[in-house]
Amino acid sequence: MKPSVLEKEVSIPVGKTERTSGLLSVPTARPERRAVILAHGAGNNMTNPLLSAFATGLAAAGCPTLRFNFLYAHQKKKSPDSRAALVKTWQAAHRFLLEESRLELDSVVAAGKSMGGRVASQMQADGLLPVQGLIFLGYPLHPAGNPEKLRDSHLYQIKVPMLFFAGTRDPLCDLKKLKGVLPMLNAPWDLRTVNGGDHSFNVPKSLGINQQDIFRQIVEKAVEWLARSVS
Repeated sequence: MKPSVLEKEVSIPVGKTERTSGLLSVPTARPERRAVILAHGAGNNMTNPLLSAFATGLAAAGCPTLRFNFLYAHQKKKSPDSRAALVKTWQAAHRFLLEESRLELDSVVAAGKSMGGRVASQMQADGLLPVQGLIFLGYPLHPAGNPEKLRDSHLYQIKVPMLFFAGTRDPLCDLKKLKGVLPMLNAPWDLRTVNGGDHSFNVPKSLGINQQDIFRQIVEKAVEWLARSVS
């Protein structure tokens, strides 16, 4: 029987004067000593349906999760923050989880949808985000319509295990290009594809697949990977 989940709104200090919003999802019984921090993409926020399903699904399986808004999303602005501000907010969320969540943790995994995951991976490669694994919910490998302009150079510097979820119709991640990059990585990696999925894993109605079922499958695969790859 899966444990029930307690969700708590939190306020995360970012620097000396700013704060952003977060949601801490914790199983009510025996949470794991491994947690996931989850960041949103450029065009959404932490209440995105995929992120909500992912966070609550992981917590229901025993893994605490912390979702957070980047400052621009918290302030209801449309344009993403500067890279420096994105980095600062990611670090603030990581610090909050370790110092203020009251969870006893042995390991932390950074997860993100599109931009949120890309920034986390760049930070990990640069030594700015000390996590024990990375999960990408749609990695933006290249700009839409330009699959030759790869955003892959930093991935080869990463030493922690990585899990990539990719839709077969993702305009920002040509699967052939991704499958060419992955074997060259210097860290363990796994790839899970969503048949018919776009950048947010939405699938054509003609496939007759319920969106919540897709989210559930993503959670199940992430839970399996966490148990196998992150101690």
